[in-house]
Amino acid sequence: MNIIKLNAIDSTNKFLKELSVSKKIENFTTVVTEKQLKGQGQRGASWHSEDGKNLTFSVFYEIQNINLNNLFTINIATSIAVVEALQINEITDLNIKWPNDILSENKKICGVLIENTIKTDGTTKSIIGIGLNVNQEKFEELPQASSLKILKKREFDKEKLLLDLINKLENNLKEIGNPDYLWEKYHSLLFKKDIPMAFESSEKLRFMGIIKGVSRNGKLILLLEEDCIKEFDIKEIKMLY
Repeated sequence: MNIIKLNAIDSTNKFLKELSVSKKIENFTTVVTEKQLKGQGQRGASWHSEDGKNLTFSVFYEIQNINLNNLFTINIATSIAVVEALQINEITDLNIKWPNDILSENKKICGVLIENTIKTDGTTKSIIGIGLNVNQEKFEELPQASSLKILKKREFDKEKLLLDLINKLENNLKEIGNPDYLWEKYHSLLFKKDIPMAFESSEKLRFMGIIKGVSRNGKLILLLEEDCIKEFDIKEIKMLY
């Protein structure tokens, strides 16, 4: 396991992506930093993390000839790996909020950003970025955020958490060839599945829907009030909770 530790960097995803272009690196090479200056989340949002308190890291993963329609399986393998690593560290009441935010007690404690590059030879390179709130205690203007320390009222060993996360990620990505297992577990952890929820469209229109699942290409499947099923991409909708 190759772990590169940096004091500060703009983005671990960017650093690892550039490293993978400049030279051959092995799967599960990991870049971790104490201070990320330009971290990113879903929808192009910034990821703000208190220096030295949390885990911000990226993992390199390369796979040959994956069906492009199954690329989202990498997301669900990653989300499940985070949940499993947290479970062995005694974090409970865990859910995955589509597409891959990790919640505990309905509060966001982890975000995932995966960037895929598909080459002409059939190789897919994935940069798996993970931001986990560990020992941070204040989240100004982020009422839906929390951390492991807030939840369990104790400090956590970031080094141990990092190794647990990488090990679980490696185990789960071995199951890419058995996607049904991963999808079943993902849906069992899906936040607010089968519960009426409020949503907002990209045009700022609000409506009610019931989450029925996630499609194999990563779209959210909703049962709408007019009793029809519709799929939504991440840029088209957000959940209000």
